[in-house]
Amino acid sequence: MWNQVYNPLGNAALSTVAAAIPVVTLLVLIASGKVKAHIAAIIAVIVTNLIAIFIFTMPAGMSIRASLLGIVSGFFPIGWIVLNVIFLYQITVTTGRFELLKRAVGGVTEDRRLQLLLVAFSFGAFFEGASGFGTPVAITGSILIGLGFSPLAASGLSLIANTAPVAYGALGTPIQGLASVTGLDPYILGAMVGRQLPVFSLIVPFWVVWAFAGWKGMKDIWPAILVTGVSFAIPQFVISNYINPWIVDIGASLISMGCLILFLRVWQPRQLWLSPALRGNDESAATMAAAQPLDKTPLSQAQLWGALLPWIIVCIVMLIWGNGAFKTWANSIFTWNYPVPDLHQMINKVPPVVSQPTKEGAVFAFTYLSFTGTGMLIAAIISGFLMGLSPAKLISEYGRTLRICAISLITISAMLAIGTLTRLGGIDATLGLAFAATGVLYPFFGTLLGWLGVALTGSDTASNILFGNLQKITSEQLGLSSVLMAAANSSGGVMGKMIDAQSIVVASTATNWYGHEGSILRYVFLHSIVLACLVGVLVTLQAYVYPFTAMVLK
Repeated sequence: MWNQVYNPLGNAALSTVAAAIPVVTLLVLIASGKVKAHIAAIIAVIVTNLIAIFIFTMPAGMSIRASLLGIVSGFFPIGWIVLNVIFLYQITVTTGRFELLKRAVGGVTEDRRLQLLLVAFSFGAFFEGASGFGTPVAITGSILIGLGFSPLAASGLSLIANTAPVAYGALGTPIQGLASVTGLDPYILGAMVGRQLPVFSLIVPFWVVWAFAGWKGMKDIWPAILVTGVSFAIPQFVISNYINPWIVDIGASLISMGCLILFLRVWQPRQLWLSPALRGNDESAATMAAAQPLDKTPLSQAQLWGALLPWIIVCIVMLIWGNGAFKTWANSIFTWNYPVPDLHQMINKVPPVVSQPTKEGAVFAFTYLSFTGTGMLIAAIISGFLMGLSPAKLISEYGRTLRICAISLITISAMLAIGTLTRLGGIDATLGLAFAATGVLYPFFGTLLGWLGVALTGSDTASNILFGNLQKITSEQLGLSSVLMAAANSSGGVMGKMIDAQSIVVASTATNWYGHEGSILRYVFLHSIVLACLVGVLVTLQAYVYPFTAMVLK
């Protein structure tokens, strides 16, 4: 049995610097643009092992086993989702259905700013609510690149748009994870998050369009942006506070899509924005082939349904796969849990991170049938058959998809190895304790702790499990609302989603721009920090200026 050590150097500042070395190494290597993402990730895994073993005193055997657990967990379930989303996309391109989808979206609007709102924000929010875990960025990135957006615009803007819905992703999984480690009611936690994120559901659509088209480009379509944001934010608040936290994103996204499409029937911008590139310097624009003029011939009803068929199937399958009752049934048929020898329950998380010593689990749960990626694969196969592809053609397309995604899958697995090792080695907790020592400024920095957790782990759920109890303990010691600060961990975390290395690799893979992760990271980094700080300001106001907004619901 090994107890985690949070101040191995006997000096909190030095220990915090040591704990930051793995993630700083990873981000600096990627942002430099001189090291490929998979090489950067492998180097960072080695550095993390050295830090865990020689500074944090983690036994070498445990450190290596934790890394291997992370590598396998990186492919199942995260890499498995990415692989099968890209497979579906390849099928739609091969059958010509994607060209029809482009014409269908173009039939709603040719304006790329409005396409961003419809696809990246509203449609992406649906997939975040239904499945989460990288699915929305993979899907919206591939759709935007197919619609003709530049690779940097398609990937970067998909990442920025996939923020406000994240706390309720995968049918409320982050909220359930937060409740499980804090002991707080998930309905109350979901309601509190629903008093924070609707503000950003209003801001983010404006932010995405501004990032793409600049101030004037945003100002010229403000009515449509307002409709998109309000029609998402109000249902997000109402559903989270008065119904439940499980269906928030699905309900809000469907209402938002419907309202925007109806609004565009009666309103269109005076001047269409047809440029596919980001305003200012967009290095990816030079890599684009000459754009083919969009066929403006109206689609027949059969063509329209043919274009939407694969995505309708995906929506139906994802709703089934995200349902708790289905997961329980599927796991009763096929589950293989592998407790890692000499690692599972052999590590103690200790105070002050937890109130009493708690054993860390290290189980690889191979619940193959209930994996979101398996649902995506089934949806792709059904779509392929309905679109007339033979089994041999499907197998051929899958082989091509494997070749496309191979290096990305290696990268994602390495990223998860870093996240798993830093969690089991107590390295993440050391960083968390540094944030917890900020006293009266804790509402602000506690929110940024959630941002850091997602940036490190790639998951709002994982960040909530990692830091949720620390938020509760620290807030109670400071006389703050534990519900407020636990919820702030999740709300702040959503802004870290756009800079976590795993999401960036998913975005680069979906947009066929692999090898340019550094460019994507440099583009989204400032957006991520500024938005996270704004969430921190809001939580601070809730804590000290408008405490009635943080009252615990009964």
